[in-house]
Amino acid sequence: MANLYLIDKPNGENALALAALDGDAKVVLIQDGVYLDAGAANQNGAKVFAIAKDVEKRGLKARIPSYVEVIDYGKLVDLIVDNKVINFA
Repeated sequence: MANLYLIDKPNGENALALAALDGDAKVVLIQDGVYLDAGAANQNGAKVFAIAKDVEKRGLKARIPSYVEVIDYGKLVDLIVDNKVINFA
């Protein structure tokens, strides 16, 4: 069971720094968290996701890095059920 970090912008930088230290982390960028750069966490082995509706609402669809998997709420629920949640939202 991996740690699943739910990250929004207010605590985002600290949360991403912590996730970067967790090589088995899964990071979900939610709400304004989709503006954050999760590159360091990804480089250290974290799998990075972003919520599709949040990406679309903010007009970022074309600007999301290739290492970020854009997911729907159904996939988010699956991740929450299958992992230990650490909430920074």
